Amino acid sequence: MTPPLPANAPAKAPATRFLSLDVLRGGTVALMIGVNNPGSWSQLYPPLAHAQWHGCTPTDLVFPFFLFAVGNALAFVMPGLQQAPLAQFWGKVVRRTLMIFGLGLLLNAAPFVRWDADGTLAWKSLESLRIMGVLQRIALAWMLAALILRFGGRRRVLYWVAALLLGYWAACLGFGDGADPYSLEGWFGTALDRWLLGPAHLYRGEGVPFDPEGLASTLPAVAQVLLGYWVGERLARQVPSHEVVAWLFGAAVLLGLGAYVWQGVMPINKKIWTSSYVLLTTALAMALLGLLVQHLDLRRRDGAWVRFCQVFGRNPLFVYVMSGLIPRLDGLLRWTDGVDGQGLPRHLTPMGWAWQRLFEPLASDARLGSLLFAVANVAAYWALAWWLDRRRIYIRV
Repeated sequence: MTPPLPANAPAKAPATRFLSLDVLRGGTVALMIGVNNPGSWSQLYPPLAHAQWHGCTPTDLVFPFFLFAVGNALAFVMPGLQQAPLAQFWGKVVRRTLMIFGLGLLLNAAPFVRWDADGTLAWKSLESLRIMGVLQRIALAWMLAALILRFGGRRRVLYWVAALLLGYWAACLGFGDGADPYSLEGWFGTALDRWLLGPAHLYRGEGVPFDPEGLASTLPAVAQVLLGYWVGERLARQVPSHEVVAWLFGAAVLLGLGAYVWQGVMPINKKIWTSSYVLLTTALAMALLGLLVQHLDLRRRDGAWVRFCQVFGRNPLFVYVMSGLIPRLDGLLRWTDGVDGQGLPRHLTPMGWAWQRLFEPLASDARLGSLLFAVANVAAYWALAWWLDRRRIYIRV
């Protein structure tokens, strides 16, 4: 879920008039890494787990915050894309989209081999490769947002947001199960994704073929990027001021009220990315950004936590991909560690050993150890990002 900012991964450290935008971007990357790497998925504090279906937890804010940040970054590169010749525009958009989407596919396929039951390594089958994912959604949402802004008009961005969110609502009602169009099987996107992508290529975290980053629910995610662009474009034209903070909070209140009213007929739900969920999470992102502008850009009160976030934001794509790739590679480095209750060999990997031997015993509540394991992962990837930053290595896509 990140996140990475493929559209604006700079060749050198970014410099904007709003430090708050950099901090929001980097902090979101850190949170994405943390929530994706707990010690055990069965040992989580409730705020660190996704809502089972309807509802919203703090963890459910991370991915939409990142898409909002993607839109912020798009505001700074869109003028160049807007002025570029049409062929050059298409070349840049298609190249970035294919590269980010392709990285997501490679991450899903990694490490390309798996352990069989008989203890031998075998090639993973492409017949069950998941097609969609976090990076794929970022790629498609960024591409569609860029196309809308180029051909639909940057001044009409809020009309496009309204059209996407209202159109998605209409599709849920018109093509979904009338009895419950927002249930897993009743939502129209479940059948659409199974038809277009194939059940074998969908995520199975819900126990059935269903992808929370599927094609249908990517449309409202485009609206999230456009709202991020709307905010970023406003900030790009202004200097930090109390008027900017007031505007951010005022818009956040209006979007929040809209989410509250809309959720009465369209529940807040991350897994199908409902329109009310888009409004709620954008409102919270804008409120947080307002606080950061007030604290960092006006009062100039930064500290180590600011530099911590900035380091993550300077190589977001590379660090995020590494945080997904390394655990997959870790699964190949295993050894036998006794037998289980059925007399079968029990295996441990380096990260599994660290969890069971170091972090799980730290506290009587295994959830605390799981959280500390996630924090240790964030620290390790921050060290990687810091090393790259110290050597002024910025990996651009």
